[in-house]
Amino acid sequence: MRSDLAPVFVQSMPTNLEEGKLYISVEFCTALHLCCCGCGNKVVTPLSPHRWQMTFDGETVSLHPSIGNWSYPCQSHYWIERSQVVPARKWSQREIAKGRLRDGLARRAYYQVEQNQPVDAQGVVTMLW
Repeated sequence: MRSDLAPVFVQSMPTNLEEGKLYISVEFCTALHLCCCGCGNKVVTPLSPHRWQMTFDGETVSLHPSIGNWSYPCQSHYWIERSQVVPARKWSQREIAKGRLRDGLARRAYYQVEQNQPVDAQGVVTMLW
């Protein structure tokens, strides 16, 4: 597993990615890198309040939450903290399914709040399917 990623701020994403670089487009709210396990797959992390958040301290970058490459054969899982790659434990298929469901619900809730959908007293959005 790769141990670090150097942040590279770009206007548009390059066609050919270099290993060890985390490409960040502020304009397009996206970060992109090659999977840190070394498999060579491109990992796209959309930056938004309900997806990934990025912190840049002037030198290093952190992304939250963790990167879970569940759609790739490697199924690698790691954090990017201050440009360091921190391995995380492998998730079971059940954990992956629950995580995907949670992410989907969070995304729906975010967009419903943005569109002024009904929210109860606890701040829960009424899910209208």
